[in-house]
Amino acid sequence: MILRRVMPSAVAYIDQRFIRWRTGTTEGQVAVLSVLIAMSIAILVGSIVVYGAFPAVTFVVPLLLGSLTLRYRPLWVLVFVVAVAVVVTTTIRTLEEGTSPGRVSSIVTLALVAAILLFEARRRRSGLPGPLGEAMLVDLNDRLQAQGVVPPLPLGWRSQSAMKSAGGAKFSGDFLVADLSDDKATLEMILVDVCGKGVAAGTQSLQLAGALGGLIGSLPPLGLFAAANDYLLRQDWEEGFATAVHVIANLQSGSYSIISAGHPPALRWNHDEWVADSARGVALGLLPRPQFDRTVGTLAPGEALLFYTDGIVETRDRDIDEGVDWLRGVAQEAMTRGVDGLARRVIDQVPVHDDDRAVLVLSRDD
Repeated sequence: MILRRVMPSAVAYIDQRFIRWRTGTTEGQVAVLSVLIAMSIAILVGSIVVYGAFPAVTFVVPLLLGSLTLRYRPLWVLVFVVAVAVVVTTTIRTLEEGTSPGRVSSIVTLALVAAILLFEARRRRSGLPGPLGEAMLVDLNDRLQAQGVVPPLPLGWRSQSAMKSAGGAKFSGDFLVADLSDDKATLEMILVDVCGKGVAAGTQSLQLAGALGGLIGSLPPLGLFAAANDYLLRQDWEEGFATAVHVIANLQSGSYSIISAGHPPALRWNHDEWVADSARGVALGLLPRPQFDRTVGTLAPGEALLFYTDGIVETRDRDIDEGVDWLRGVAQEAMTRGVDGLARRVIDQVPVHDDDRAVLVLSRDD
């Protein structure tokens, strides 16, 4: 009976401590530090009683757990406690059995491990333990990627996208931002390629995606690109430019406009072949007042627009113009199986995987 009353309270207490640890609060850090200190004391007692079962090197366990769960300063406290415990147990064994090369080696190993863990903890720019900092970054990435998911479109329209990062990394310099008006009559999309690739460009793309996500649908296309350009110029990044293509489509009439900022030309399917769009412009973040060309058209039933980043068409032995011709052929063949799955089929045909790749397709049913 007592156990039934105590168990829910204990579980709730542990759950609260875990939540507070995940949020990086001081209370959560103190709770975890207390548990690890208790573990170190338990190992010390076991080492004094049965050294063969708990040699000095066993103290590496709380150290490793601490490196995964503690900030820099609490980790210092844990290292101090472990150091005292190691001194106590090795001193007792030395007085009983004399100096042992194995114990000396264990002490040196522990000292090196502690130094490496402290050095790594101090270098964390987020100030959070490794798993927490990574979880926060991944959560931010997931939230920003969610704003790039194109909402369900009205009957007769389809949108699809496919993205792959360089080397299969979680973060990419390519991203998509989309907005569908409340009356579902206007679709606005931006495909962006931040300079760099993989994780190196990932943090910059996260910042730019957040900025564009707050502006899309609120500014006209040219004003949106001008704001994005000013934003990049203010960041003063070492490689602070990005290419982008913007499309806004009227889902009732089929009319659309495309603006490009240094991006590879969009392709339009006209029932027979893919034709390159003529929109051109300067990449974002290079000049204070860049010029952007706009092209307009009307997407008839059975036609489609295809957008992509330079990782699709550019390689070391092939320039963008040659790559665009290659892409037109690949997309032409892919269309023989219909528009469904077109983006995935195209991106799977890219022979080189050392750059971020993205494909976006907007199509109108027959």
